[in-house]
This record gives sequence, structure tokens and C-alpha cells, in this order.
Amino acid sequence: MSAELASMLISTAHTDEPVAEQPFYIPMTGPAARPRRSLKHDDTFIVLDGHGDIGASAGGPDGLFNSDTRYLARLELMLDDVQPLLLGSSLRDDNSALTIDLTNPDIYHQGRLVMSKDMLHIVRTIFLWRGTAYQRIGVQNHGDRRASLDLKLTFDNDFADLFEVRGAVRQRRGVGSSKLEGPAGVRLEYRGLDGVTRTTALNFDPRPTRLSVNTAIFHLDLAPHESRSVFVAVSCNARAGEKPGRFFPSLLAHRREMRSCTRGATSIETSNDIFNEVLCQAMADLNMLMTDTPQGRYPYAGIPWYSTTFGRDGLITAMQMLWVDPRIARGVLRRLAFYQAKETDPLADAEPGKILHEMRGGEMAALREVPFACYYGSVDSTPLFVLLAGLYYERTGDIHTLRELWPAIEAGLRWIDGPGDPDRDGFIEYQRASEQGLANQGWKDSYDAVFHADGRLAEGYIALAEVQGYVFAGKLLAARSARHLGKTDIADRLEAEAASLASRFEDAFWCEELNTYALALDGEKKPCRVRSSNAGQLLFSGMVREDRAHKVAADLMRPYFFSGWGIRTIAHGEARYNPMSYHDGSIWPHDNALIALGLARYGLKHAVEQVFKGLFDAAAYMDLRRLPELFCGFRREKNRGPTLYPVACAPQAWASATSFTLLEAALGLEFDAVRGEIRLRNPRLPAFLDWVVLRDLQLGSSTVDMCLRRHGEDVSLEVLRRRGQIQISIVLAH
Repeated sequence: MSAELASMLISTAHTDEPVAEQPFYIPMTGPAARPRRSLKHDDTFIVLDGHGDIGASAGGPDGLFNSDTRYLARLELMLDDVQPLLLGSSLRDDNSALTIDLTNPDIYHQGRLVMSKDMLHIVRTIFLWRGTAYQRIGVQNHGDRRASLDLKLTFDNDFADLFEVRGAVRQRRGVGSSKLEGPAGVRLEYRGLDGVTRTTALNFDPRPTRLSVNTAIFHLDLAPHESRSVFVAVSCNARAGEKPGRFFPSLLAHRREMRSCTRGATSIETSNDIFNEVLCQAMADLNMLMTDTPQGRYPYAGIPWYSTTFGRDGLITAMQMLWVDPRIARGVLRRLAFYQAKETDPLADAEPGKILHEMRGGEMAALREVPFACYYGSVDSTPLFVLLAGLYYERTGDIHTLRELWPAIEAGLRWIDGPGDPDRDGFIEYQRASEQGLANQGWKDSYDAVFHADGRLAEGYIALAEVQGYVFAGKLLAARSARHLGKTDIADRLEAEAASLASRFEDAFWCEELNTYALALDGEKKPCRVRSSNAGQLLFSGMVREDRAHKVAADLMRPYFFSGWGIRTIAHGEARYNPMSYHDGSIWPHDNALIALGLARYGLKHAVEQVFKGLFDAAAYMDLRRLPELFCGFRREKNRGPTLYPVACAPQAWASATSFTLLEAALGLEFDAVRGEIRLRNPRLPAFLDWVVLRDLQLGSSTVDMCLRRHGEDVSLEVLRRRGQIQISIVLAH
């Protein structure tokens, strides 16, 4: 996940000297005055404060956004020019709508109390569908006398590019305008420097009492217990004269669409009500982040900063959810294959065969003021693509999709062995091709994420440890896929290359004095002798020696790594360790999930249980039971929850998928679609789960329902229902 924003200098609290430049940094300049809530549908998302307003309180990236442009920067509700009081707000369990309950404060006119507080109940119901933000404002008079008041909506827009919202300063901008469209509509327009006209259309029902280009006033005269409703629809790029759908039919259609998208996925129920809430919220968040694209449904990375196609994030999320719903992987693979680089473009860090890092649709990307229109600056997206393609085939047996993807797999392998290894030493490495690109191009892509033991930043071409593991696993899986396609010579070559890589990796990366693998090799092939979670992800790849894997695992579970909530990205005591940093000491749920898969691969189920328990406990403290992108790496203390990271995305796709991956690791789930087998290797449930029921677990055209029960450290299996030919077994191996 990128830490993208315009280059800037930041001063510390104790010195006037500036710290190092941080390209594409996300700033946090002050506390949020009100909590934020977000909704998303396809390429549109909205961020509102706890009152349902946009831009009415400081400290949040408020707005209605579409394709990386803000289409509404302000929408504030007032009652007789005073702010209403908040009673509460709630997000529907399926994320389809946000409801805010408000009431009136004491309202005075010329020093006289004309309406005492709590007489009016105001309910704002907001949802997104097909590029339009719908809102119903219901007002009911609970008093015993008539209530007369003005309900005022103030609105405005800046058509800011998302990178401007995040702090980038532009020297020039396009031209904006606004006009009334009849007695119940306003149209805001912006002609960008890229030649594109972007429009925001506001439609009101009923017709406002007074309407200007930035204010709609409704005079309400309510008898005791009388109710009235005001409807507002804000549409992105609607054609002139085009009216949005009506509120209630659109809301019902939106909910039906959301339900239909989850049909066919495995459902999970457990003995723990809180964990059930964590899973339900995670599935609802993933469903909201899914976006229909021409190539299939794709999980956008996160709200607000990453609501777009990210290669690495989509690949890892699809891999985490592969056992639950393999359709996600098919959509991700097909979309990334479609956008695979065909030519060299230094500004975009593109080379033939390379898989996309991210795409952006805003004005700054179109003008190449930022390089992210179609940007390929990640070293790991390509091996992860090859890896996921192999895992997808093993999970599904979908030979048709494998054949469709094979040219892209081969192109990715050519990049791995060619431009991805510029010095031909057998390790994949990176260095940005342009100063506008990301300096670090692994998943830890902060400017300071790769460093030596003394704190010096690594320079030159950098070979990250975990990325070599992705290549190893990807080549072995591609070899198995090649055999199924009858390409025996290719399979033999890939297996030999994987074996050679594993041997050379042990020699180059193992640090005997640390009992773990180096974070990376720098441009002079000197190892970065730093204890990092990157070594933990190597276990997931299966590349490392058994004895050394056990040493790495033991290290990861020691207090300088494991905080009690999870495994830190960098161990306490390392030169750049900071529990409040983005990548140098914080805790990332998805990182822990991949490490847990690795621990399970090497039979270390007790460690899996510790990681699972820590993150479950963290989720129980989080708002909505929602694991964020990351949180701070402070040591766990009794009777206190984890410390949040202020600008973490929530929801965020691979964080939402984490709980499913931890359950997969605990159960030891393995799929063999060719043989029609599901295996549970050394299954073990954590102490907070007495039983788990999986329904509609699919393998090919067959499905099974099963119940797993904990008996101390053992697990029993009961098949509840089976449809089709499918074999389920428990494998105990050490």
C-alpha cells in the first residue's frame, strides 16, 4: 500500500532541522473534530462526518469522490442557522446505508426561546448507487405545538484531485462554474486542464422554498407529530437534464445487488459471537470494496486513499479469500492480465511483462503531474500474479481460465528473469526509473522502510527477502500449471530455477548472528541485517530450510516482535524502530495473516494460535469490529485496547480479509481440485473458538457443509451435508 502524496518537508517537535523528504506522504495535521464514516459503490465513495455532513468539521478527508476526483466538498445541514445535535449514527450490517439520528438544540429568535431542544427528530439516511449519493432527511415533530423552521442545506465543490485533497499543491487548475437547473436542481461544472469536463448535479425533492447555487432552504411548518421528508440526490457526471432514480426503489435495488454478489461464497459461523461480528463486518467491507470492472469484480484497496485498482493489494486479498470465494481471484487475475505492461515507460516504471501497481483516473494522473495513471512501480506484483494464478488453478481446476492467463504468466516470468533482475544475479530487485516514482517498491514502500542495522537507508538496486520467496513459490506453482497444460519442458525448467533460487537465497540472506534472514540486499549486495516481518513472509512461500524456519518463527514470537496484538513490521530495538511509524514498527493485519499461513506450513500451530488470538482481541476493540489497514505497535497492556494509527484506511481490503486467512491457517485448509479433495492439515482451533461451521465450501462443482469442534488441542470433523463428489480428510503430520 503506497504512502503517496506530494513531496514535503516535515519539522520535528524538538528541532528546526527538517527530516528527510517523504514523497507521497499522507499528512495528519490535526485531530478529527467528528468521527468519519464512509460508503462505496463501484468507482464512487463518500466520506462524511458523524452528523452526516461533508466539510462541516475539521480533520477529515470529506467528500463525494468518483474516479479520484472530489465531486462534492461541502454538504451541511442546519436548522434555523444552528447545527442540530447528534443522537447517534449507525451503518447497516451490509454497509448499504448510513443512518444518522439528530435532534434540535434550543433555538432562540431575537433572544426568545422559540423551540426547546429535543422536539424534532431528524433522520438522515444516505447510500451510494451508480455514481449518485442519495439522501433522505426525515423530520418529525414530537412536540405538543406547531414547529416552524427553516431546514438549510449548504453545498459547494472544488473538483479537487484526490492528490490535492491529500496535500499536493498545484500551480494551475481548471475553471469551475455553477448554475441553477430549474427550480429544484443545481449543476456544478469544472473544465480541467486535461480537457475533461466534470459535473456534479444536485436534485432536490420537494422543490426548495429558496434555491441558489450553493444553498437550498426548505421552510417546514409541522403540526404536532407531523412528519416531512426532503430528498437530495448528488450525481457525478450525469448528463444535462438526466434525473436520478427515486430514493426508495434505488435503495431496494442497491440492497438486492449487494446480496446477489455474495451468493456462492462460503459462509462461516462460530461459537464466538464477537468473532462472528468480526467476520460479518469483514465480509460486508469486502463486498463494499468490490468493484465491477470489464474484466470482473475487483477488490479496491481501501477508503479513502486507495479506492482504485492496486495490483499488490488485489492479488494478496484474492489469495487470502481464495478458499472462501475463488471468483475474486479470477476477476483480479483477468484485470491485471489485461493491463500488463507491453512496453517500457520510465515515468510509469513500466517494462514488458510487469504487472500493475496502481491506476488513477484523476486530472493530475491524466496530466502526469503524478505518475499513477497506469503505474507499475512494485517489484512484487508480478511474482504475486504468477503465484496467485497457480493457486487459483489448484483451488478450482479451472483449466479454461488457466489457458487464458498463460500468455500473461509467461510474460511475467520473462520479466522476473529479465528486467526484474538487471544484474542477472538470480535475485529480483528494484530501483525506480524516475524521480517521480516510489523509492521503495515492495509492500513496505515508505521512503525509510529498507535500511541497514545502523539506520542507513539502503541504496541502489534492492532485493527484498520476501519477494524472492514469492518468485520461488510462483515458479513452482507455474511449473505445476505448465504440466497440466502439457508443457513439460517449461515445468522442468521452472522447478530447476526454483531449487537454484532457494539455495542461493540461503547463502546470501541468512544472518547467523540474528537467527533470521536479512530484510534485503542493497545495491552492493550487502545484507540489511535487520529483524523484520519480511522474514516471516518467507515462511508462507515455503522456500526456506526447515531448521531455519523454526528459528525465524521463534524470533517472531519474542516480545521485541510480538506485541500481544500482533507481530510488528520491525522488531523493537532496531535502529529505525518506531511503533507509530507506517512501516517501521507498526502492526499490519495482512502481514500477520501471511506469516500465520507460513507458520502453519511449517507445522507451528501454537504460534498460529497466538497470532490469531492477538488480532482477534484487537478487532474486538476496534470500531465496528473492523480491523484497519494498520495500528501502532505498542506493547499490549492489561485492560487497554490497541493504539490506532491516525490515517489508516478503514475499511481496507487485505485487512478485512485477515480474519478469514487466520482461520484458514488454523484449520490447515488445502484444496486439490484435480483429485476432488479437501484436506485439513494439523487443524487446531484457538481457545476462543469451541466450534466452527463452514457452509457451501466449494470444490469444482461440488460443495460441502462441515462442523469442526475443538477438543483441547485436537479437532474433530463432522460432515453435515455433501453435494457432488468430494473427499474431506484430516491429515496429522509433523
